[in-house]
Amino acid sequence: MHHKDAILDSLAMRGNVAQFVAFRPDSGKARQSHSRIAGHEPNQLYLDTHEAIETLLAASADHSVNVRSYLPSDPRSREFVYGLKSAKEACRTVERLTAEGLHTIVNETVDISDGGVSGVLQGQTLEFSPDDTPRCVEKPGTASMPFEKGMALLEMVYGFRPDLDAAIGERTEFSIHPRPMGWKQTHTLLWEHEFGAPSVAGGEVTWPNNFSRMIGDKAFGLMIAHLAGACVPRTLVISRRIRPFEFGRSTGEQEVWTRTCPTEQQPGLYTTVKGWIDPFTLLQKEDPEGDQIASVLSQDAVAAGYSGAAITTADGGFLIEGVQGEGDEFMTGRVQPGDLPQEIRADVENLNRRLSSSLGPVRFEWVHDGKTAWCVQLHRGQSVSTRSVIVDGETEKWFEFDVSCGLPALRDLLAEMPRGAGVLVEGKVGLTSHIADVLRKEGRPARFTATKTHA
Repeated sequence: MHHKDAILDSLAMRGNVAQFVAFRPDSGKARQSHSRIAGHEPNQLYLDTHEAIETLLAASADHSVNVRSYLPSDPRSREFVYGLKSAKEACRTVERLTAEGLHTIVNETVDISDGGVSGVLQGQTLEFSPDDTPRCVEKPGTASMPFEKGMALLEMVYGFRPDLDAAIGERTEFSIHPRPMGWKQTHTLLWEHEFGAPSVAGGEVTWPNNFSRMIGDKAFGLMIAHLAGACVPRTLVISRRIRPFEFGRSTGEQEVWTRTCPTEQQPGLYTTVKGWIDPFTLLQKEDPEGDQIASVLSQDAVAAGYSGAAITTADGGFLIEGVQGEGDEFMTGRVQPGDLPQEIRADVENLNRRLSSSLGPVRFEWVHDGKTAWCVQLHRGQSVSTRSVIVDGETEKWFEFDVSCGLPALRDLLAEMPRGAGVLVEGKVGLTSHIADVLRKEGRPARFTATKTHA
């Protein structure tokens, strides 16, 4: 027999659960079995069904409840009624289902789109996604990472450490919420817990995923770099969905950079500017629909002696490019890469070793202040480029692009070109620049018009 009310009661002894009151059929009537309501004793018995549900409604965050029904002999749930705000209506639902011989659980409605996440902890692997239930792990886009790294990331974002403990052979379904929930009024809810769960391979950090899209691609990548031990400038994330949060370390500078943070990487498309500007005006101007830019970053400036980017090339090599001073003109293709001192290269190579040791091949932007190589943007994965070809491939039709025309002109050209055509890049530009990034993201064949070598 599978008594879900008893299982919930047992789970409530282990941690926080959504507030509920459960009923079993008894001679055609609903008899209360278990309950967990904030401010009341565990399994407190109420005068009748109406008083129990009315108490639950008053204690729930959104003054709303769900009714689910089941048979202990059949683990599959039966009818599920969502979002009832009237005790009278919820009582009628319980009475109707009880008359059919069904067991019922009335629980507080939990908003899955409150900026929190739901997921599964199995062994040492933590997986989660926003705007979904723990069953998100059965769908694409779920973030996956080792337990400690995932816990540290969630603590940075939400400001509290989730109430989860990892153990080999155990599996926990959970949800995490910005505001206190459940009968213990904490931020973590447990939905299921089982022993004897098989070990799972995985926990490898990849993005974009649903969580990185919610907080922004740059923010997620920089947090992963920070957790890998890289020097990341102190960064304040002003998000559309959740409260502002901060990570990284002080650079010792008073100036900041204001950076738009799209849901997914859009090289050079949105504003990055030195100095503070109104993030809300910026969001309204560049993304009035609110579906392209997830957040705005205010990031400590670095006193830039040298700046640039680095990639792992398609043949497994490591390519560093950069310029003296700030690198925004280089990244947009208006300045070609220059010669870099050997000590700068050595520090960037050390930064790459630190990042790649836990993430595998990476691509990143860096700034060097004369003492430290700072990571200011990170993406995981090996580039498709070699030192002479941006995107490999053959085509019968090529379109020439002069790098002096700039990124907007390149995007216009790509939008107008027929399917399958390639791009011949005329002029000198970094293989790690946003121009090369845009061409790689587009995936069309792209190469330089003349042989070009990179240091």
